[in-house]
Amino acid sequence: MNQLKVGIVQQDCGLDREANIEKSLDGIANCAKIGANIVVLPELHTSLYFCQSEDVEKFDWAQSIPGKDTIRFGAIAKQHGVVLVTSIFEKRAPGLYHNTAVVFEKDGSIAGTYRKMHIPDDPAYYEKFYFTPGDQGFLPIRTSVGKLGVLVCWDQWFPEAARLMALGGADLLIYPTAIGFESTDTPAEKKRQLDAWITIQRSHAIANGLPVVVVNRTGFEEDWTKVTRGIEFWGNSFLVGPQGEVLYQAPQNSGATKVVSINGSRTEEVRRIWPFFRDRRIDAYNGLTERYLDE
Repeated sequence: MNQLKVGIVQQDCGLDREANIEKSLDGIANCAKIGANIVVLPELHTSLYFCQSEDVEKFDWAQSIPGKDTIRFGAIAKQHGVVLVTSIFEKRAPGLYHNTAVVFEKDGSIAGTYRKMHIPDDPAYYEKFYFTPGDQGFLPIRTSVGKLGVLVCWDQWFPEAARLMALGGADLLIYPTAIGFESTDTPAEKKRQLDAWITIQRSHAIANGLPVVVVNRTGFEEDWTKVTRGIEFWGNSFLVGPQGEVLYQAPQNSGATKVVSINGSRTEEVRRIWPFFRDRRIDAYNGLTERYLDE
């Protein structure tokens, strides 16, 4: 992975499922045309972000793996000869659903999956109603372009997840994402949240000496129940190098396709000058497996 060309597809989504998929397919094609080896799509990019409310009918939107969506995205990966990171509302069994990233190899086969581990439950983000937490652990997915540490959205706030992917040999960290502003937040609060979101993920790059790829959705999505005022997804997809240096940042209020070159050999260089893995005190971290260290 000395020079990896990473394509990102930042898109808005709506009620028209086919229109959402076409945006994804167009974005993949555009990235492939300008040399992408791997293309990353946002979280749950085939549908409206349905977790704004609890609605049992939305379970009908889930699909099995393999299934109709994976067949379609596998075909597009093969057509363009790219590794592809997608996001699926997975129906695993009756009454058992996951928020699942599916990675396709260049030949269209499924290289691996990652089921979202950290599941939020906040106003307008009622994901615990829909998704069972993942049970696959934090294991990188082997592909022809390297070992991909794929995590999903809320996972991005947890340094433990990034560290375990790095310890598993990930060559880069990838976060398909759906995050935005609550409409009643003040401009100052919105800025603090966006800055924190970027900062925490840049810190994962620095702490682990790895490139990080974050692909968010954009646009406003109304809450059809009118309980909340909807979500303004904040875009700003970005890529950073292993010292947290920003290589690209997408706009906030529009879709974007971009291909960015990542120098994979820099991980070795950076870890030599910042040997965090060497100096970790693995004999003293037992408390990390506790919920809280009561006195």
